[in-house]
Amino acid sequence: MEAKHFKVKDKISHYLDDFNSPIGITINLIILGLILLSSAVFVLETYSLPESIFKFLITLDDIILSLFTLEYLIRFWCAKSKLKFVFSLFSFIDLFSILPLFMGFIDIRFIRILRWFRVLRLLRLINFETSLFRIKSEDGIILVRIFLILFSLIFIYSGAIYQVEHHSNPEVFKTFFDALYFSVVTMTTVGFGDVIPLSEGGRILTVMMIFSGILLIPWQLSILTQKFLQNSQQGNQTCSHCGLKFHDRDANFCKICGTKL
Repeated sequence: MEAKHFKVKDKISHYLDDFNSPIGITINLIILGLILLSSAVFVLETYSLPESIFKFLITLDDIILSLFTLEYLIRFWCAKSKLKFVFSLFSFIDLFSILPLFMGFIDIRFIRILRWFRVLRLLRLINFETSLFRIKSEDGIILVRIFLILFSLIFIYSGAIYQVEHHSNPEVFKTFFDALYFSVVTMTTVGFGDVIPLSEGGRILTVMMIFSGILLIPWQLSILTQKFLQNSQQGNQTCSHCGLKFHDRDANFCKICGTKL
């Protein structure tokens, strides 16, 4: 009975991180859909909406948070090492994403910033060889990884600066789009100066955005450029033995198995 219990846990754990089988793909597509739906709810909440729609969004948000909580508890139950799971990076991200469900009764404005950490769950998808989206080329994998990292960072900064500045600077940071515009302009170091944060927290976030933009964007783009340059120096010869598709143009033998090309 105990062996069967562990088999069930191993199977569930496998499907939660599996991107090849139909069941694993379905589960992870549902999780991805909930992440995007959750992000859309947050964005819509920053606009003036009829009371009925606003209440519906709050209910929908609570349901999504409950599902995220259930997923976290299942992952914790399936983990072979509970301590290692709790202190892993993605576990922290998952925990931050569900904290508002338990802290919603506290009327502290900054607590709501934690809700934007849910979008970081998208980064779980950068370890998966992108088979979920049927992207097989290495360039495609790198491009998707860069997009997910930059999107997650910009989204979180936009949510954070909106939460911090909206009450002290409501005329400038009216909606999420205003915050998104400010984040993109700041992180790309364009800095038009037409939108300026007033609060101390907003200025601290602005400094963090600038440093993130200076460090992260050129680094990610350099990885992509380096890969493109590397591929431009390679031919499309396919090894008849191991199937490797890319070799240096002047290669006579496969660099993996040594078969003559």
